[in-house]
Amino acid sequence: MTTPDESIKQITVVGTGVIGNGWITRFLANGYRVVASDPDPEAEPRAREAVQRAWPKMEEMGVAEGASQDNLFFEQDLQKALEQADFVQENVPEREGLKRSVIAEIDQYAPNETIIASSTSGILPSTLQADCQHHPERVIVAHPFNPVYLVPLVELVGGKKTASSYIEKAKNFYDGLGMKPLVVRQEIEGHIADRLMEAIWRESLHIVNDGVATTEEVDASIIYGPGLRWALMGPFMTLHMGGGKQGMRHLLEQFGPALKLPWTKLEAPELTDELAEKVVSGTEKQTGDVPMEKLEDRRDQFLIELQQLVEKYWPGANLSGRL
Repeated sequence: MTTPDESIKQITVVGTGVIGNGWITRFLANGYRVVASDPDPEAEPRAREAVQRAWPKMEEMGVAEGASQDNLFFEQDLQKALEQADFVQENVPEREGLKRSVIAEIDQYAPNETIIASSTSGILPSTLQADCQHHPERVIVAHPFNPVYLVPLVELVGGKKTASSYIEKAKNFYDGLGMKPLVVRQEIEGHIADRLMEAIWRESLHIVNDGVATTEEVDASIIYGPGLRWALMGPFMTLHMGGGKQGMRHLLEQFGPALKLPWTKLEAPELTDELAEKVVSGTEKQTGDVPMEKLEDRRDQFLIELQQLVEKYWPGANLSGRL
């Protein structure tokens, strides 16, 4: 982890849904002053409740000296919210036109050197910065994963007009938050992790649609199988170790031809009413009467302990480290 950037003291969070509130929680826990802006009059009580619920987990992970929930302020007027912003994290709904217009407005009002980072899960940064009339070079994608306050990965992507210095500054900033910033070498729809998750999601829908397995059985196939290994090693190292002493070389020689077999479909099935009902009823059956809050608590505690295990047994998982 690098030393936190002392030039960044106030962060403006634009859009306070699940992702925005996750960012607010992480920023506050790291000692920053956060100004949140959202036109929804119910946004402030929801955000404060979300931070309060997550705060015990942040204290368990370790908060910065002086970190406080009292450092959260709300300002509906976006121009005023941006006046003192040293860093901006945008999280408005995933609609291209809306994001482009909001980012262009942020570019108009934010101080000239302030990084504008979008949490978009799939839109290209070049598209997001297209309407910026002032400093499009400081617009980047900084795509996190839910829950943002616990999951460390953040994908950083620059657009055609992005200056590399802003990517580097953002990398140092997120690293200082205890995150694992991954700089994506070239912009691509869905970035990296979401493309991989989307492939599994599409195959999962086919399996449920074709009656091969229920949603619970599909989940179990990941939880008790490859998911256990992926948390530690990822797909490439998992397969490398599956090749024995010769590693990936032997595995490709033995199983490479299977890549030509039609095991996967990749193109998603049509989301018919019947398939949607299978997915909805299946997941509702899995959770039963357990409220979402309790499920979130269980997930968060698991993620805290899992990260501790990863650091203990695989320090090389650090993006900047070695085995």
